[in-house]
Amino acid sequence: MAASASAQQPRIASINVCTDQLLVALADPQQILGLSPYSRDATRSWSANAAAKFPKLSGEAEDVLVLKPDVVVAGRFTKRATRELLKQKGLRIVEFDAARSFDDVRSQIRRMGEIVGHPDRATAEIARLDAAVARIRTQVKGKPYTVLAVSRRGWVSGSDSLISAMLAEVGLSNAASAFGLKLGGFARLETIVSLRPDLLLLSDDDDVAEDQGKAFLLHPALERLYPLEKRIVVSERLTVCGGPMLVEALDRLAAELARLGH
Repeated sequence: MAASASAQQPRIASINVCTDQLLVALADPQQILGLSPYSRDATRSWSANAAAKFPKLSGEAEDVLVLKPDVVVAGRFTKRATRELLKQKGLRIVEFDAARSFDDVRSQIRRMGEIVGHPDRATAEIARLDAAVARIRTQVKGKPYTVLAVSRRGWVSGSDSLISAMLAEVGLSNAASAFGLKLGGFARLETIVSLRPDLLLLSDDDDVAEDQGKAFLLHPALERLYPLEKRIVVSERLTVCGGPMLVEALDRLAAELARLGH
């Protein structure tokens, strides 16, 4: 009976790094035919180690067609020519938009759970996410800090970014809303200094400026106003995509706030 049920589960290929991670988290291993070219990139993917167990696809249509999957999951911004060719060949393509809110994240986890035939796993992951949100909300209650997520060359995450949604979900606010940016953009050092957010959110704590882009974050003005006691670090691979990795992102954020005494 179990073997029969397993045989009926859809066989799936993913051609997007975000759908890779949802797929790995929710599908049975034997359902996964292949993952995107960036699936094993630890700087982009939370599930890079787990992804190494599965074939890595080129991102083009040809190797997907050879696999003859029941479903191909892709991002809305995955190479359009590839998506269109797969559709023309009669494959079922399910496209996911970039998650911009935690409601989007919950919806996408639920949707992937339905696609792979394991809605119970999706429900469990959403419950884990909600529990992580509740834990950190309790921690930051009554402390409405403004946080500026800034990375190389002064890129700041805007009001419609997933990082901004994460901050809002737990009771913090994105200082970049003052810039009027949606997804994000570059901010001048002087602008960041004059904005005076309570905390900076960085994607790593490396104190070596290997290039000009990283040197921006180590500028003396920023180091003086934002020493380690005012910097929190959450790896970028935990916030690029929406999915189970956000539980780890929230727990990391909570740990960083605790380290700073908040």
